Amino acid sequence: MVDIEITGTTVTLHVRGTHRVLSLCERITFDLANIVAVDTAEIDRRPPWVRTPGVFFPGAIAAGTFRGKGRKEFWDTLFGGKAVRIELRGTDYTRLVVDVEDPAAVLGTLRSAAAA
Repeated sequence: MVDIEITGTTVTLHVRGTHRVLSLCERITFDLANIVAVDTAEIDRRPPWVRTPGVFFPGAIAAGTFRGKGRKEFWDTLFGGKAVRIELRGTDYTRLVVDVEDPAAVLGTLRSAAAA
């Protein structure tokens, strides 16, 4: 799970629990202006094929940084339908797919903050 914090125009994703170890990441920070799109993540979506670093067991967990053709993505999901997908530009990452407690609330918060 990930906690999302918005402070001014900065968004910070805090990776919780053992997922910090699995993904080798504690937090990711980016500006609201870098958000291209925010939506729920499809349960059958899979990360790019190169894992650097992280862990991936199909249908069970994806945690860490994944790379593909011109993409760098951060994933922290158990594929249980509680993930949000954040498309970015102008940052190190091009996409974030993370599990959150309440996807609908997070989507609403990010969309309204990005629109403001």
